[in-house]
Amino acid sequence: MIEKTYKKGPVLAKFLICSLIGIFVFFIPVSFGDFYIADRFVPEQSTIPMEHLVRVIRAAIGPAQRYVVLAIMVFGTILSFVNGTWKKDTTAIVFTVFKLLGVLLATMFIWEWGPALFFEPASSAANGMLPFLFNALAMNLAFLIPIGALFLAFLTNYGLMEFAGTFLQPIMRRVLHTPGRSAVDAVASLLGSYSVSLLITDKLYQEGRYNKREAVIIGIGFATVSVPFMIVVANNIGLMDRWNFFFWTTLLVTFLVTAISSRIPPISMVSTDYYDGVTPQPEEVIKTKRFQTAYNDAMDAAAVSGNVFVGVWDSLKAGFRMTAITITTILSIGLLGLLIAEYTPIFNWIGYIFFPFAWLVRVPEALLASQALATGIAEMFLPVPFVAEASLATRYVVGVSSISAVIFFSAKIPCVLSTKIPVTVAKMVMIWAVRVILSILISGVIALLFL
Repeated sequence: MIEKTYKKGPVLAKFLICSLIGIFVFFIPVSFGDFYIADRFVPEQSTIPMEHLVRVIRAAIGPAQRYVVLAIMVFGTILSFVNGTWKKDTTAIVFTVFKLLGVLLATMFIWEWGPALFFEPASSAANGMLPFLFNALAMNLAFLIPIGALFLAFLTNYGLMEFAGTFLQPIMRRVLHTPGRSAVDAVASLLGSYSVSLLITDKLYQEGRYNKREAVIIGIGFATVSVPFMIVVANNIGLMDRWNFFFWTTLLVTFLVTAISSRIPPISMVSTDYYDGVTPQPEEVIKTKRFQTAYNDAMDAAAVSGNVFVGVWDSLKAGFRMTAITITTILSIGLLGLLIAEYTPIFNWIGYIFFPFAWLVRVPEALLASQALATGIAEMFLPVPFVAEASLATRYVVGVSSISAVIFFSAKIPCVLSTKIPVTVAKMVMIWAVRVILSILISGVIALLFL
């Protein structure tokens, strides 16, 4: 804890006000709309405030959105050359190529040139693969991620995470076999970015505060996609009218899958040694005065959080940088995944691995769901368009499972490889398969009971 030199009243007010703003923006659906802005109609809709803000901004920008997206993609590509990260290693070079390809694909879409098969209707994208990827993914994410990051600071910077983490310590230690402090990692990922969570995990691992197995459990199992991306998934499978049900059950499934997978190979076979050359620093187990400790931790965090406007601005900048990188690779790797899914049987073959489990929990279109989820190893969003017209239960299972699987080549795997977390590509693919199977089983049971 920091030395108590702050005034308790203002710090408590900062903690309460900022936390309540974050909770309201991300989790409280409200009705809003039914008006015109810049000659474009914004229909009334009941959803979380953050999405309302995105709708208004996009309506105000109108057709110019596509050029904003292209500019962000160009910025993200140039940035890798300016800071020299493009030549860091082979993986960085490969992903720089995908960024350049993403910019090329964006220009092809905007000015409508290129191979016809990119624009023709397909089973995975009724309006064409490239239009789908640009309109449904790149364009949505270009506004959702930065705006989500803008408000993310209210949830992560002012004590709410520390307050919750103290109470969650018994659950984290007993259920997930990780320290209570890992709850902060989990929330940072789900409410912000898996890249941020991985940075936290890598730092604590190298400091000796996580052992090797804990680092793998946290780095793989917690670092899933953020709330803004979950909104994109929910929108595209028609579940925004059930947003709280979708979000909280997805959170539940993700943590149950992480709890189970941490107890079976390949994760259970990872050493419990600490990072080479560091002194282990296991956390203190809190057994008494939990509320007082949680309160003190939250006040300490709020006291050192600094100026709210600076924190929000920093969060917005981080979200913008993430957007610039994410939408560029998603466009290129996403198209590659859709082409493989459309014109080769590879994902169909992989899907048969998951079919018995989908059938066991009575997913209505079990084979379709299984083959769709197989595409998730390329990019976590790819399963979604394949089930856009499927039954509610199938859409739900695929939406939840695509998120809780958490491992995909377009971004997550390269991010993990850039850290010291001791896991190989082969092991990540194995963990992905295990997580998909567990996700299908658990979300399938939820669908049977509640949908």
